[in-house]
Amino acid sequence: MSDRKYRQRGYQDEPREPRSERKPEQKKEYAPRGQPPIQPKTFNMPDFREVVKCARCGNELTVAAAWGAASQCSRCQSDLHTCAHSLRASFGDTRVGIGFWHSSDAAQALSDELGGSEHPLLQADLSTLDGCEAIVAEAFGALEHIDVWVNNAGADVLTGEARAWPSERKLDALVELDLKGTIRCSKLVAARMRPGGCILNMGWDRATIDGMAGDDAELFAAVKAGLLGFSKSFARSVAPDVRVNVLCPGWIETAYGAGADRALYDRVAASMPMGRWGTPQDVAAAAVWLASPGAGFVTGQAININGGEVG
Repeated sequence: MSDRKYRQRGYQDEPREPRSERKPEQKKEYAPRGQPPIQPKTFNMPDFREVVKCARCGNELTVAAAWGAASQCSRCQSDLHTCAHSLRASFGDTRVGIGFWHSSDAAQALSDELGGSEHPLLQADLSTLDGCEAIVAEAFGALEHIDVWVNNAGADVLTGEARAWPSERKLDALVELDLKGTIRCSKLVAARMRPGGCILNMGWDRATIDGMAGDDAELFAAVKAGLLGFSKSFARSVAPDVRVNVLCPGWIETAYGAGADRALYDRVAASMPMGRWGTPQDVAAAAVWLASPGAGFVTGQAININGGEVG
C-alpha cells in the first residue's frame, strides 16, 4: 500500500525499520475460536528401507522399498522383476490381475511365476467399449477391490504387418486403444476405487518435450499428447480420492528396440545423457514409486523415464 493511501485510510504512522534490517515474518497459524492453540508441526520421514534377498543369487539387498529405488542386484544384475517375490514379501501379499488380448501364453507364464491362480488372467479387446467394461467388471469381480490400475495396453504399429499399414489405419488403431481405451478404463475404474487409489497411464516422452519427425512419430505424439491432457484433467476431477499420473518412457528396449538396426541402436545410446537405452525394469521401477505411499502427494504429473533427455 502506498503512503498516500495509507494515510487516507486513517492508519497511524509507525516507525519502520530500514528494509535491510527487517526480519522475515513467521507465518502464524491460529486455532478457531474456543479451540486449543495449534501446536507447531513436526515431520518424521518414515524409513522405508527393507533388507531382502535376491531371488536368483541370495545376495542381501537394502532396498528403499516404497520408492522402488533398487532395480538391480549388485551381484548378479538380476532385474527388479526377478526380485519381485522377495519384494512382495516385504510389502505383504499383493494380488495382480494380468490383462491381455492375444498373448495368452505370456500372460499365463507371468501368472504362474507370480503364484498361479491368485493372480487372475483378464482377457479383453480394449479398443472397444464392451472390452473395457468387461475387463473392469472381471477385475473387480476377481480381486474385490483394486488399489492400483495401470493402463499399459497400446497398439503396436511399428513392428510386424502393422508396420506396412497406411497412416489412416495406424491412427485409428492408436486412437481406439491408446487414447480411448485409456479414457474408458480410467473412468470405469476410478468410479469403483476406494479412496487412496492410483491410476497410471502410459504416455511418451516426446509428447512432453520436443516431439519427433516422421509419419509414425507424428501420429504417436498426437495420441499421447491427448492422453496426457486427459490425465491431467481427470486427476483434478477425481482428487483427492484417486491419484492419476502418466509414465512417459523414452528409448526403451522393447520389441522395437530389440529389432532396431545396430547403427541406430548405438547412435541413440550415444545421444542419451545416461549412455544407454532404457529397460522395461526402469519403467516398472518408476511405476512402483508412483503407486507407493512415497508418491502420495503426486498427481496429474508426467514422469519422463528417458535417460535425461530434456529437449
